[in-house]
Amino acid sequence: MNKNYYAVLMAGGVGSRFWPVSTSSYPKQFHDMLGTGETLIQKTFHRLNKFVPSENILILTNEKYNDLVLEQLPEVEQEQVVLEPAMRNTAPCILYASLKIQKKNPNAVMIVAPSDHWIEDEVAFASDVESCFDKCGQEKVLCTLGITPTFPNTGFGYIECEKGQEEKTGLRKVHQFREKPDYKTAKEFLKQGNFLWNAGIFIWGVGTIVDAFEQYQPQLHVLFQAGLGYYNTEDEQAFIKENYGRAENVSIDYAILERSKAIYVLPASFDWNDLGTWGSLYDKLGKDSDQNAVVNSKVISEDASGNMIRSPKGKVVVIDGLNDYIIVDKKEVLLIFPKSKEQDIKKMLGKVKDKYGDQYT
Repeated sequence: MNKNYYAVLMAGGVGSRFWPVSTSSYPKQFHDMLGTGETLIQKTFHRLNKFVPSENILILTNEKYNDLVLEQLPEVEQEQVVLEPAMRNTAPCILYASLKIQKKNPNAVMIVAPSDHWIEDEVAFASDVESCFDKCGQEKVLCTLGITPTFPNTGFGYIECEKGQEEKTGLRKVHQFREKPDYKTAKEFLKQGNFLWNAGIFIWGVGTIVDAFEQYQPQLHVLFQAGLGYYNTEDEQAFIKENYGRAENVSIDYAILERSKAIYVLPASFDWNDLGTWGSLYDKLGKDSDQNAVVNSKVISEDASGNMIRSPKGKVVVIDGLNDYIIVDKKEVLLIFPKSKEQDIKKMLGKVKDKYGDQYT
């Protein structure tokens, strides 16, 4: 295994659209969402560990999830868990992790990957990432993996590729990143044929990304560069606790990717699902003869189809006359919600919190 390969596994999100299973104290990345025997963070770690040494994988998460990470990933040492004392979006935490890696190995190439995506062909995934590693090891460029669109999705950002710029490796020069479009614009993107979904998976040389921060986000760079002498020592946490909250709340897309002129995208050769909602989980799972997707439950259904059903393991769920619903039973909370309105689950979560407090959210 290449000792210059590193990974930053992003595991700080709450996943509120997967409520009631995902809560602020126990978010979705720590759950076995698909009933496979592995949680999402475990599955992601083991996928990366096929080509990145286990000691070179950093877990970037909120400090309140530290114990969950160590419990679910026994291969990881405490020093590999990079803790955010405050929520500041993706740019500050990626810079922080990058500086830690650079101090340890200035020749490192690294992947930044979400902890909650589902990828079936892990061999193809490793091959795509290593192609980008090769590119980033030879040139001062930033790379990302893009997903070939299958329909005009309005829930993803898009990557616009420059036409006629494909390399032998399949890498394409990025023209620009585009925000989540409306339906009409998304249809136009697909018609043009040079747009990919932005999967939020990034690859770069550690020196290249740190230099990019120095160029495009000088204040952020100065803030975190000041801690270089403390990183990877016992004094690191004291510095971070004092200074992290001063960082601007800004995404890596806005801070760096939308500004850089040296970005390449590789259209992914693997199947991908971002598992952002119950509906996306339904799409990923196998279905019974009535097109119901079932996790853990023992289901008896009559005149019921197209439902997403999840319960504690082995629980019998009886459904009659219900079609295209999300049905999730979790101890003290039962959710029965139309799939067509799944984006409103986050709003309903707020109402539950207002009426009954934080204990259910």
